[in-house]
Amino acid sequence: MNILAIDTAGRTAAVAVMRDDTLLYECNTNTGLTHSETVIPMVDAALKACGLRCKDIDLFGVTAGPGSFTGLRIGLSAVKGMAFVGDVPCAGVSTLEALAFGMSGEGTVVGALDARRGQVYWAGFDLATHERLTPDAAAPVDSLEKFVADCKKPLIFVGDGAGLCYNRFGNTDGVLDCPVPLRVLRGAGVALAARRMWENGLAVPPAQLLPEYHRLSQAERERAEREARTHSDV
Repeated sequence: MNILAIDTAGRTAAVAVMRDDTLLYECNTNTGLTHSETVIPMVDAALKACGLRCKDIDLFGVTAGPGSFTGLRIGLSAVKGMAFVGDVPCAGVSTLEALAFGMSGEGTVVGALDARRGQVYWAGFDLATHERLTPDAAAPVDSLEKFVADCKKPLIFVGDGAGLCYNRFGNTDGVLDCPVPLRVLRGAGVALAARRMWENGLAVPPAQLLPEYHRLSQAERERAEREARTHSDV
């Protein structure tokens, strides 16, 4: 099985090609360019390096959320455009699960993304099996305290929200530091998470590939706050 995986959910972008258990190609960028500028050239370079074309791909994997609303739409649109031609199955994977699949070892890994306003998108996973321990959630960093205290150790944090978590829990017994360059989301993690979804019968036709935002956009939140203030003044 040939899997093409894409991540555009956060600050970095990633592309990987995996054939069965072999990682054929992987590339991560953090150049400050927009994902709309980088992702298609990255995909083109990946396919050329592997001697493949879109028609050779059996499964497309892409981070579907949480993450930047614009970034998610770029990745999902790119995958849909490539998959529609041959109606190739697609796996919209959790960004947090893809982060976990990029790591290995014993203990627990928490995928964390900066959700602003002192919050993180987060979920916990067993580091050895990548089995999910919690659902994806958006919550204040302090709300992870019970999970951090109770989970199997050692514990590491990955993702662009890892720094916020280490600031709060870095001195907790059993919490190990993960070097900043290794906290990024890997394309291989997206590919592995996509393959698990396919094995579990969760891959979908491209038309059914949808984002999982997990919260309202900033504009929607601000509108809701204005409406709430208006109603309270009535």
